[in-house]
Amino acid sequence: MSIFVSDPADLGFNQSLLERIPVHIRSKYLESQCLPHAALLIGRGHEVAHLSLQGEARPGQPLAQDAIFRIASMTKPITSVAFMQLVEEGKIALADPVHRIIPEWKNLGVFVSGGGNQPFVTRPTSQPMRMVDLLRHTSGLTYGFQERTPIDAAYRKHKLEAFAGPDLEEFVRILAGIPLQFDPGTSWNYSISTDILGAILQRVDNKPLDQIIADRVTGPLGMDDTHFQITESKLDRVPDCYVFHPTDKMKMYDPGATTAWGRPPSQLSGGGGMASTLADYHRFCRMLLNGGTLDGVRILGRKTLDLMISNHLPGGGDLTKHSKALFSEAENAGAGFGLGFATTIDSAATGVPGSNNDFYWGGMFSTAFFVDPVEDIIMIFMTQLMPSSTYPIRREIKTMLYAAVE
Repeated sequence: MSIFVSDPADLGFNQSLLERIPVHIRSKYLESQCLPHAALLIGRGHEVAHLSLQGEARPGQPLAQDAIFRIASMTKPITSVAFMQLVEEGKIALADPVHRIIPEWKNLGVFVSGGGNQPFVTRPTSQPMRMVDLLRHTSGLTYGFQERTPIDAAYRKHKLEAFAGPDLEEFVRILAGIPLQFDPGTSWNYSISTDILGAILQRVDNKPLDQIIADRVTGPLGMDDTHFQITESKLDRVPDCYVFHPTDKMKMYDPGATTAWGRPPSQLSGGGGMASTLADYHRFCRMLLNGGTLDGVRILGRKTLDLMISNHLPGGGDLTKHSKALFSEAENAGAGFGLGFATTIDSAATGVPGSNNDFYWGGMFSTAFFVDPVEDIIMIFMTQLMPSSTYPIRREIKTMLYAAVE
C-alpha cells in the first residue's frame, strides 16, 4: 500500500519546521548509531503531511515504506477495539466480573506474603475484577519484567510473557494459581491485562484470537500487512530488531531474515504480539480519528470511541496518583488512562505541547502513535530498539511536530 504525501502547507503545517524532525532524528539517533532506522508519518485528517524513512532495515537495505515492524504493545489498542465490539453487541458489559467468562478466577486472592520457595498467602479481594479493569490496567495483574515483587517473579518462572509462552487457555489456568498484586479497581499497573482480553475474546467468539482480530478489525480496515505471524512471502520486508547495550549501544535481538514473527506463535498475545506497517497503522488511526469509521466501514460507534478515550482511572487524576508500575509506555504526569490507551487530561502537566483528550500508546521496540482529535493530527513513529524507555525521542518528535502547526 503506497503512501501519498500532500502539501504540508495545505494541511496547516509549516513545511520547513516539519523537515527539522527527520534532520534531528538522523543527527541525534542514526548517525550516532543509537537507533538502527526510523520511519515517521505525520497526518492531518485523512491525508499525510510528512513521511520520512531513514537508515537501513538490514545491512545494505534502506528502510522502505512497506517495512513490517514488530509493534508490541501497539497491539493493545487493536485488541481493545475488538473487545469493545463485544460490548456494543451486548455480549459482555464493562461492569461484568471477569469470572463470568473465566470462572477459574472466581476465587483469586490478593498477595499478602510468600513466593519463591514459600506458598503464597492471600486475602480475598475487596471487589471482583471487572472487564473495565482489564481495559484500563487496574486489574491487579502485572508484567514479570518489572522485577519488583514475588508476583512478578512467579510470572517469570512460568514464562508467561515469552513469545513462545503458553497458549491462552493454559495462560489463564496458570494465572488462577498466582495472586493479584492489589485489589482490582484501586491502582494502575501496566500488565498482561490486554492478553486476558484476548482470552475472553476467544471464549466469547469461540475461535482463535488471530481470526477474531482479522474478522473484526484488520480485515474490514484493509490492514493487509497486520498479523500475529508474518507470511513467508513478506519476510524480506521485516527490519532487524535490536536491544540496547550500555557500551555497544545496540545488540541484535531478532534478525529480520529469521524473525520469530515468521513462525506460528504458541501464544496469541493481544497485548503485544502483532506486526504492522506505517500504512496499515495509519488506517487504524484514521478510523479512531474519524469516530470509528473508515471508507464507509464502521468498526465502532462514535460514542463508544468517546468512552474509550475518556480517563477511566479510579476517582480521576493522572498516573502519578494511581500508577504502581516500574515501567510504562507513558510519561505519568498529566496522563490518564482510557479503555485501551493513555489519554492526556492535563496537557500542561505533561511538559509537551499537545491537546487535552489526545490519546496514544507505544510498544517496547520504541514504536509509538498518537491521535489528536482537537487538531485532527495523527503521528506514527516506527523503529526497532528495545526497550522503549531508552531514549526520549517520542517526546522530542511531539514537541517539534506541534511547533510546525500553523
